[in-house]
Amino acid sequence: MSRDTDQRHRERMARKKAVVEERIAQATGERGVLIVNTGNGKGKSSAAFGVALRARGHGRKVAIAQFIKGRGATGEELFFKQFTDVPFHVTGDGFTWDTQNRAQDEATARRGWELALTLLRDAAIDLVVLDELNIVLKYRYLPLDEVLETLRRRPPMQHVIITGRGAPDELIALADTVTEMHEVKHAFQDGIKAQAGIEF
Repeated sequence: MSRDTDQRHRERMARKKAVVEERIAQATGERGVLIVNTGNGKGKSSAAFGVALRARGHGRKVAIAQFIKGRGATGEELFFKQFTDVPFHVTGDGFTWDTQNRAQDEATARRGWELALTLLRDAAIDLVVLDELNIVLKYRYLPLDEVLETLRRRPPMQHVIITGRGAPDELIALADTVTEMHEVKHAFQDGIKAQAGIEF
């Protein structure tokens, strides 16, 4: 690397550092944030569980409610069940294409939501993960207005992460941070089956 190139790089990074530090200095607010992970790509739940691990590492109280999924133990459930202080509730009956019963899916979603309500009203819980709730909302198994109002009324310092494809526009508008996972390639398209520890 030439001396001129090195000098330009240092100057560019110094300017960037000044901009970043000014933005950090201006960000003084502190409150619970609503995070939505959506999109057709993989990694929405994985990202949420990663944040749950991060929060737990900082001594925060974490609770998890998993909608839709329910056919078998996932790696995340097996992991978090080792920690009795991290409630992990599997509230689903399995994928909607397996149940093929809307009335059952609505009733199951309602039972899961009633449990989630207890978490969202508990100010002692720092982080609530509502895994696959977007699917429940996408299929209108629960009234969207009810869910949004509950999220608005949760304890002010409580963080919430909601995952699943097809997040409604109204939820996206309410959220503080939204990430859309975009699928570029997936091994399943080449005939590779879902494997324990990677997909579930």
